[in-house]
Amino acid sequence: MTSEINAAVAAGAAGIATTLINSTSFTAPVASAMNAGIPVISYNADGLVSKTGVPDIGCNRLCYVGQALFTSGQQLGVRIQSLIPKPSPVVIFIETPGTGNIQPRYDGANSVLSPLGYTVAEIATTTVPATILANEKAYLLAHKSVAGAFAVDSTSTSFLAQALAETGMSSLPNGGFDTVPQTLTNIKAGTTDFTIYQDPYLQGFLPTLYLYLYNISGGTLPPPDSDTGLSFITKTNLPEYNLPSRYQGSTTAEKYLPRPSGAISNPIATTSS
Repeated sequence: MTSEINAAVAAGAAGIATTLINSTSFTAPVASAMNAGIPVISYNADGLVSKTGVPDIGCNRLCYVGQALFTSGQQLGVRIQSLIPKPSPVVIFIETPGTGNIQPRYDGANSVLSPLGYTVAEIATTTVPATILANEKAYLLAHKSVAGAFAVDSTSTSFLAQALAETGMSSLPNGGFDTVPQTLTNIKAGTTDFTIYQDPYLQGFLPTLYLYLYNISGGTLPPPDSDTGLSFITKTNLPEYNLPSRYQGSTTAEKYLPRPSGAISNPIATTSS
């Protein structure tokens, strides 16, 4: 990733959007770009985040577009508490501990649960799908006393229902992050309780729009930090997030979709004073 940033700087790119999965590796490449007059925006991850939720960015980027990751972890902790009211052992699976896009989620959840008396295990699953499933199953088989299984990345989340079924623990509460198809299928089937949505479309679209506006304005329209949201998807509201829409990745067709029931139906209007 850092090599690609350096290559973009050498090529004189008009702008760079990148995920800052840690601060130390990216400080020099981002500084090189900014010093060359190339605007840099981070999305999805914004460097390291301390266990108190305070970002340690270390990079002179223009803004961050993405979910408030530590906060999303705290909300995961609150949801776990609602599913498992009695302080108990729980496991939270994570692909790559220490990376800036998922470690803050674990830290946020742990900051809620540990003070309440929950025992929280952080278990690495790696980034290889077959290994993720095997690692989840191995932990569950060796820890039959856990009261719930959760994850802070999309792939580990998607395998939770299968891992629990194949270890005879399907009754345990489970959930995690993102809207990969298998996770949505599991929620529809009732084998996964929830997933947390962070709006990946906006995380790709807004940096592109911000870089465009920054360039055509000669830098007079600096982009703002943008929280792309935090919402829980459950079996109840799943239809709102599982439409045939290019914004969800299920089709590339350009079309307007009917508004979900309850959405604002008045025409868009603008005013000025």
